[in-house]
Amino acid sequence: MGALGPKLPPPPLLLLMLGIGCCAREVLVPQGPLYRVAGTAISISCNVSGYEGSAQQDFEWFLYRPEAPEAALGIVSTRDPRFSYAIFGPRVAAGEVQVQRLQGDAAVLRISRLQAQDAGIYECYTPSTDARYLGSYSGKVELRVLPDTLQVSASPTGPRGRQAPTSPPRLTVHEGQELALGCLARTSTQKHTHLAVSFGRAVPEAPVGRATLQEVVGLRPDLAVDAGAPYAARLAAGELRLGKEGPERYRMVLGGAQADDAGTYHCTATEWIQDPDGSWAQIAEKRAVLAHVDVQTLSSQLAVTVGPGERRVGPGEPLELLCNVSGALPPPGRHAAYSVGWEMAPAGAPGPGRLVAQLDTEGVGSLGPGYEGRHIAMEKVASRTYRLRLEAARPADAGTYRCLAKAYVRGSGARLREAASARSRPLPVHVREEGVVLEAVAWLAGGAVYRGETASLLCNISVRGGPPGLRLAASWWVERPEEGELSSAPAQLVGGVGQDGVAELGVRPGGGPVSVELVGPRSHRLRLHGLGPEDEGVYHCAPSAWVQHADYSWYQAGSARSGPVTVYPYTHALDTLFVPLLVGTGVALVIGATILGSITCCFMKRLRKR
Repeated sequence: MGALGPKLPPPPLLLLMLGIGCCAREVLVPQGPLYRVAGTAISISCNVSGYEGSAQQDFEWFLYRPEAPEAALGIVSTRDPRFSYAIFGPRVAAGEVQVQRLQGDAAVLRISRLQAQDAGIYECYTPSTDARYLGSYSGKVELRVLPDTLQVSASPTGPRGRQAPTSPPRLTVHEGQELALGCLARTSTQKHTHLAVSFGRAVPEAPVGRATLQEVVGLRPDLAVDAGAPYAARLAAGELRLGKEGPERYRMVLGGAQADDAGTYHCTATEWIQDPDGSWAQIAEKRAVLAHVDVQTLSSQLAVTVGPGERRVGPGEPLELLCNVSGALPPPGRHAAYSVGWEMAPAGAPGPGRLVAQLDTEGVGSLGPGYEGRHIAMEKVASRTYRLRLEAARPADAGTYRCLAKAYVRGSGARLREAASARSRPLPVHVREEGVVLEAVAWLAGGAVYRGETASLLCNISVRGGPPGLRLAASWWVERPEEGELSSAPAQLVGGVGQDGVAELGVRPGGGPVSVELVGPRSHRLRLHGLGPEDEGVYHCAPSAWVQHADYSWYQAGSARSGPVTVYPYTHALDTLFVPLLVGTGVALVIGATILGSITCCFMKRLRKR
């Protein structure tokens, strides 16, 4: 049997006669009316203040239905487990209706699933613990239950991409492409409400729920657009967008799809209403599956092959290599871009080697370090085929070649992000040697050389093998002594004559004039004019053989180094005798001046005394 209605407090006039006006019991509940939707939950708080007695107050909840406004139906109580009327008993026993104490003088009534017959006036009554009746002992608030009219579904136009005939659809997008999803959300609630719509993602094969659903982006009741934490940077960069298209359609666009974007996407719509106290309350929520999304990553698709196989060419012959980029790749353009290059490592050397040539994402070609000035072409000859052509191969071009392809995806604007890279298998290239053998003999003409004279160094070169038109160049180098031993510093160029007959002058140790000249078909001469002590050192001649190809480029086909030639500037014998003479004369002059000065000084002193 449920409890009877609450006891009525004394009339206000009696309270005034008792001298009570400030410190009386007061029960507070939310300001009404409250609007909620059938099938959703509600929480109604109740606080009591100004009471006497125990700090642990009790709370009893009653319902007055519109059809019987005078009949108080007991719902639940904090002090009597048998308080509930029969119509609420099973719901209380199942936990669907319960009262929860927040603290001694505060509690909340919770109904997890509203029914239409739950509409009415709710009264929170606090049994008296006071010595006398002072103030109010209950508070009332009206609850109106609205029908559920919220509807959410996938947009009938469907998301962009390859769609399989399943429900929900399975969608495959390439990495870097846009993922576009649509959602329809509508409500016909008669009251003024706002809709909030959000798009969320659950990882593949994960059960869908609040714990597994990660919000991507959402439109709030105040029309502000927010993103979940992992997507905030992409929203700020413009890669993530959410817009409303018409009165019911919402569209999310996620640009630059990444591997982590794979999963099951949902659309969640929530309906909000503003309570009389100005706060917003969620009154309905529904969710719809939009699509299962697979992201085809570029790293799993990018493949590079090279041809036509192991190559053998002669010096000066053209060398062509082909590179093919394959895989289920999006075409270059708005979402994706590619760069292709060739790398070469000398035979037996580890690693991919150095860059020969490449085409960047804009199709602009460039040569690697050391290849400037050569006739090398890097071009696209088909949709995914690239060709490297060296107009005239050199022996130094022999080695292992690999083709390197990189795939990029575009973010906001023109920003590119490298998504994948792949190298081909090694392709051996052999270039026949010219077979040039050089030998050089150098000597100091005339034997000993003295200071102030001109030192002439000669270098004779012998050549065996090589193609017709071989040209020779020769350069002279010196190593300077330091404290009787040769310096550990590298040799210093003094001068030389190139294969084109043009002289090149370096830095002479003594700083004087230098002459380099060709005195015979295979004979070079270096002359150091006005030899000085600083020119002392060990000199050598370094000849090199050069071949010019049809593309007018030169390459070094061989080199050699002569034996050392010591240059020591001797001093003349006359200079050796002249030095003591000068020293003796100087000493005699100093002594004579000293004696003359002393005599003159004494004579002047005597003269002053007289």
